[in-house]
Amino acid sequence: MSDYLFFIEVSLAGLGSGALLSLTALAFVLIYKATKVINLAVGEILMMGGYFFFAFAAGWKLSPWLAIPLAIAGGAVIGAIVERGIIRPMLGENPISVFMVTVGLGSVLVGIVELVWGTDPASLPDFMGSTPVFLGEAYVSRKIAISFVVAALVIAVFLLLFRFWRGGVALRATATDQAAAYSCGINVPGVFSLAWIISCGTAAGAGVLLGSIGGIAPTMGAFGLSALVVVIVGGLDSIAGALVAGLVIGVVEALVGTYLGGEYKLVTTFGILILMLMIRPYGLFGTREIERL
Repeated sequence: MSDYLFFIEVSLAGLGSGALLSLTALAFVLIYKATKVINLAVGEILMMGGYFFFAFAAGWKLSPWLAIPLAIAGGAVIGAIVERGIIRPMLGENPISVFMVTVGLGSVLVGIVELVWGTDPASLPDFMGSTPVFLGEAYVSRKIAISFVVAALVIAVFLLLFRFWRGGVALRATATDQAAAYSCGINVPGVFSLAWIISCGTAAGAGVLLGSIGGIAPTMGAFGLSALVVVIVGGLDSIAGALVAGLVIGVVEALVGTYLGGEYKLVTTFGILILMLMIRPYGLFGTREIERL
């Protein structure tokens, strides 16, 4: 019975981690759906969200509940600047060139963090409490439980906005056919900006949640690599795919790390990625593109 209870607790912790993976993967999906750009700097923008919160809450001594929206806004501002100043002038260029720009952007953000805050890890001010949460007899960390609930609510809101909000409809229309969107009067460049702003704000919010659990460090952007795996497995243009794949990979990583050892987590994650690319390269819920010659 104790082994079974331990298995449940590990699985619950994995669901919490998976929810954060899904939330971070959502940042990839939003940009790709609108602009067909894979923003490899999402992990570093997530890192910036954690450091923004640290600066506002620990440095400026602001209330955590004021520091959180400010950190999210900081991520959104980064997204707006990058889209307007770097990505938009490159529209129509080779996709590899745009992709490499986002790789360089990630390195620049890491350099800024190390220059301003140093290379040592830091802990965020505790704003969630430490009282454990019990589901029956199973124990789960309060921070992980709250992160799961917040991530689930945010993803649910995005699903509703994409379906019913006018801006969400414009995003979907632009993702489907940019030329048709132009002909319908949709401001496509404005949609691109909106996608980058919302995406980077979302990533920054995920950084606050992730940092509250394990602390912040210049290396925390590596979390974005696991989220990229989630995106590819779920489907590059699928919000539902990001949700499902994130939860599955979160649980798998938790179980593998607990029963086999932490060194096997990334091996398993990227093993799943390779298997998916071999079997279903467009992902579980991604759009299958068919080209006719």
